Amino acid sequence: MTHQTLQIDARRGAAVITMARERVRNAFNETMIEELDAAFRALGADPDVRAIVLAARGPAFCAGADLEWMARMADFSAQQNHDDALQLARMLRTISACPKPTLARVHGDAYGGGLGLVAACDIAFAASGATFCLSEARLGLIPATIAPHVVRAIGPRHALRYFQTAETFDSAEAMRIGLVHGVAERERLDGVIGEVLEALLLTSSRAAREAKRLVHDVAGRPLTDELLVDTAERIATARGSEDGREGVRAFLQKRKPRWQTQDSRGDADDDDEEM
Repeated sequence: MTHQTLQIDARRGAAVITMARERVRNAFNETMIEELDAAFRALGADPDVRAIVLAARGPAFCAGADLEWMARMADFSAQQNHDDALQLARMLRTISACPKPTLARVHGDAYGGGLGLVAACDIAFAASGATFCLSEARLGLIPATIAPHVVRAIGPRHALRYFQTAETFDSAEAMRIGLVHGVAERERLDGVIGEVLEALLLTSSRAAREAKRLVHDVAGRPLTDELLVDTAERIATARGSEDGREGVRAFLQKRKPRWQTQDSRGDADDDDEEM
């Protein structure tokens, strides 16, 4: 597939999606939103792919909305604005619901919707010089479409501050509030992400997928009898699965597991429905 705004590479079971609009600091327009949505859908369904890294070219990770795109929005009807915002919201949901582990490689600044991309990924690492900003309030707007992902990442208390003040904060603060999992010097960023990818490649792809689904399903739910039954059923299913039995055997026999539901190509027999 040919892309106007992205570059996609595969490396040892990991696919790297690189935003390639460095001339405009990787700000997104409708084309980039559509291509990101399609890329995460395709790679999420690809049995050769075990994990997906979202990266970017140029000095910035993503500056949010493209200025030319925003200028066109000024003449949109209410219905056009709604449809346009819904396209962005659906793209972010595609990233969040992707059945493969997703990692954000934030080498530079992430503003507005760019910060939303970081929050929508499962795992994120930032370079020490990167800055972040939920800048919408400065424009008389609100970060509505990215809010479900950002609030889930940083919590409502931190969201209340940064949604309203539109302050810029650094990567250390991003880690403190839970937006990113770690910070490294830019030249060490690939090494840090590589270590996480190596860890992911050792796991059962089916177990990793179900673990991701588990987090989405239990987060924020009260500890009711229904939830207890749900989680008990999930672990019982995992224990009885081919990978579950093989993993326990391998642990007891002190050897590497030979996963039954994946081969060197990836997770060939998984059903890749959305979560």
